[in-house]
Amino acid sequence: MSNLDNIDLQILKFLQEDALMTNKEIASRLNMTPTPIHERIKRLEKDKVIEKYTAILNKSKLGKSLVVLVDVTLKEHAAIFLEQFERDVLLLPEVVECYCISGGSDFLLKVLVKDMDEYRHFILQKLATISNIGNAQSRFVVNEIKSQTPVPIEI
Repeated sequence: MSNLDNIDLQILKFLQEDALMTNKEIASRLNMTPTPIHERIKRLEKDKVIEKYTAILNKSKLGKSLVVLVDVTLKEHAAIFLEQFERDVLLLPEVVECYCISGGSDFLLKVLVKDMDEYRHFILQKLATISNIGNAQSRFVVNEIKSQTPVPIEI
């Protein structure tokens, strides 16, 4: 982060709030012209500080209101088994987040499904088909208190 100055950080904050904000709008807020803003954004994209632009969707309105956190423990922990599990999980669209974690389990999955029937199908027809899973412990989200995508930026 040493090559990011305050203007870069402010641009990043603006884009996290609204990725559709134009260079002209950002420039106006920063009392600059659009050209240097455009150049900075292109540099931030090239340097992979900005990885991609996306829309945040309302999962309930799309029929995916059941959120399940699944702790997965593998039977074998050699690199080949860990890598194979990671490849297998990438193929499951219901898994929207996957973390390799420390502690009692090896991975934490965030799964989005319509309801308990769809989750049962996911467990039996998809997750259970992945070899080397020793244990999978499900926790169902009752109420989502905070869910955000912005990375905290201090200026």
